[in-house]
Amino acid sequence: MILPIYTYGQSVLREEAKTIEKNYPGIKELVDNMFETMYNAEGVGLAAPQIGLSIRLLVIDADAVSQSYPECKDFKRVMINPEITEHSNETISMEEGCLSFPGIHEKVTRAAIIRIKYMDENFDEHEETVGGFAARVVQHECEHLDGHVFIDNISPIRRQLNKGKLNNLIKGSISCDYKIKTAKR
Repeated sequence: MILPIYTYGQSVLREEAKTIEKNYPGIKELVDNMFETMYNAEGVGLAAPQIGLSIRLLVIDADAVSQSYPECKDFKRVMINPEITEHSNETISMEEGCLSFPGIHEKVTRAAIIRIKYMDENFDEHEETVGGFAARVVQHECEHLDGHVFIDNISPIRRQLNKGKLNNLIKGSISCDYKIKTAKR
């Protein structure tokens, strides 16, 4: 089922998400719905707060960009209670967008390589090192679980230049190719 994606201005995007226990009801269906919602919006990642759930769950499928970023080939993950345990000192600045901020793209600096611990949808534990664009996607989605959004990483001047677009998102006066839930709807 395709769910509405919550846009900037929704309070759930600013909450620190809660840890998920192994007995969380309907986790498999929720994961399937999140992937379907993400694919419908042509995204490569989606965090639970973006669909209105303040829980530590995210889905990623970055294979669609593997032509440009080979490290994303077959990079499909479900991450429950993810924790980034290491960041490289090397950083990369690159333009990013976010399904919760339709029409806004800004350059964001992130660690080039990260180490992450998480559980998959079967609650099996994983730990891996991720680099390049895949690391960017993981960092972006993990921020959602901490109540942060990608515009928190841009300069005050860039935020000011986007103020009109941000206000339109809050007012709900935007058009979008996918199902959204704005603060005013």
